[in-house]
Amino acid sequence: MKHILGIDNESIEEMSILPGINKNGERENFEIITIKKGEIISIVGPTGSGKSRLLADIEWGAQKDTPTQRQILINGKTLDRKERFSIENKLVAQLSQNMNFVMDLSVEEFLQLHAKSRMVKNEKEIVEKIFIKANELAGEKFALSSPVTSLSGGQSRALMIADTAILSASPVVLIDEIENAGIDRKKALELLTGEEKIVLMATHDPLLALMGNKRIVISNGGIEKIIEITDQEREILTDLRKLDKILQKMRNKLRYGEELKLNLLEELNLE
Repeated sequence: MKHILGIDNESIEEMSILPGINKNGERENFEIITIKKGEIISIVGPTGSGKSRLLADIEWGAQKDTPTQRQILINGKTLDRKERFSIENKLVAQLSQNMNFVMDLSVEEFLQLHAKSRMVKNEKEIVEKIFIKANELAGEKFALSSPVTSLSGGQSRALMIADTAILSASPVVLIDEIENAGIDRKKALELLTGEEKIVLMATHDPLLALMGNKRIVISNGGIEKIIEITDQEREILTDLRKLDKILQKMRNKLRYGEELKLNLLEELNLE
């Protein structure tokens, strides 16, 4: 089945982006961006700058036929129509803020259905692994018997991230602004890269932006520059994680009806 359309996702080692044009028709300011499996690239820029357009170009497997005129290469080669438009063996999986289930299935039935469609041999173990990982990401636990339509936004995104990481054959994962998804972002990215996915995420969140190996800066519809994460930024990321941990703790206290009795400075001193 993996080879039925002539595509072997397991052999995909890297994806490259060749320059197109910005909204003014000016050539983008880079020669080539190559991303290897297991890498995380963040995409930053003001609202409306073109972050989602870049994700769409990648999902579309653009071959100079989108408004930006960019070109996407896999392992240094162009994609033909069969590779770009395959439904059975998609190169790209996309995760966004707005994910809702419409199927009247339990979590277990949903995962079993996907596992069967992938013809995995160890279906029970895979379903259990996805379920456990999803609950590690979610703010509030859910059961295998829970209807997927009853899951909260954070729970549904946690389930889909775990499912995509472990069961999806797509080697490239596009994430569009999940900072407010109510999930453990660090664990989510570690899970995806641990499964050797190529991960690109559009974000306004400095914590997520600094988790990447590098970041693409978008302006006026075009890629303006590519920035490698510096050692100083990694130190800043450590501090941001401490602050985020405090915020998460406060959110949980409020969520479960507790009063906040310590001020932020006291919380910081306790870390």
